Amino acid sequence: MDFWSLAQIILGFVAIVGVGWAMRRTGLLAAEDATPINNIIIYAALPALIFQAVHPASLKIEFAWIAGIAWIIFVLTATLAWFICRALGLPSPVSGGFVLAAALGNTGYIGYPIALAFLGNDGLVRAIFSDVFGTVAALLFVGLIIAQKMGSAEEDAVNPVKEALKFPAVIAVFAALALRFVAIPQPVSDGLDLIASLVVPLIMISVGLSLRPGGIRKYAVALSILSGLKLIVAPLVALAVGSLLLDDTDAIRLVVLQASMPSMMLTLVIGARFKLDTDFIASAILVTTVASIVTIPLMQLLV
Repeated sequence: MDFWSLAQIILGFVAIVGVGWAMRRTGLLAAEDATPINNIIIYAALPALIFQAVHPASLKIEFAWIAGIAWIIFVLTATLAWFICRALGLPSPVSGGFVLAAALGNTGYIGYPIALAFLGNDGLVRAIFSDVFGTVAALLFVGLIIAQKMGSAEEDAVNPVKEALKFPAVIAVFAALALRFVAIPQPVSDGLDLIASLVVPLIMISVGLSLRPGGIRKYAVALSILSGLKLIVAPLVALAVGSLLLDDTDAIRLVVLQASMPSMMLTLVIGARFKLDTDFIASAILVTTVASIVTIPLMQLLV
């Protein structure tokens, strides 16, 4: 698939995001309506998609490398983001949002649909392992601790293992692996496929409902630097490391694709939980999501 085909896929998804945004602007839906939609995605549609993709897949050692590359990118970008925050003199709640938004990409919500459309089912399976064992694991085992340390919420120390065991995407992966030698009855499989088909439209409408222009002008410099770190530096690192560790060109494309994703939507929920600056996080999500329409295809040209 060439540059223009990928660009057309992304523009198609953007059009659905526009539907969600238009429904909010016209009052047909409110920003708060994204919450029940997200619950459907998180607890039903995404687990069904993940189970159906992983259950028949052959396990490969490259999945471990792909997840490891996601961790390398997370550690590098989080470290660079922390130094940038120090240099800019950002207050702690903004710095916490900056680090999370720069280091954690939307590798599930946006990564899955684009990987499936661009690289097929093999790309989706790779994206799942990159997301669940890379991005999501980094969020649960490191990101929550960063948010707690830099936020102002008074909360008991987080338990990463407990958080992971409650995360639906993680449960779906392990269920698929545990049952991979068990034949799934056709009616059950058909039902899961039907639920999984909700993922793309619901995700894009949810993104459209959730985007807020809030503090873009206030944090213009910080957001510009964050966007460069998230959308240019991270995928270039993924290309360099992936080229060293992976033999399959499609696998390299996948790690670059996942590293090119805009800031994770879930960071807004985490920011609210630990009292980080949610206006900054929402602005980061908006800016990186819009900019990624251009940067995702451009980064693929380099592979």
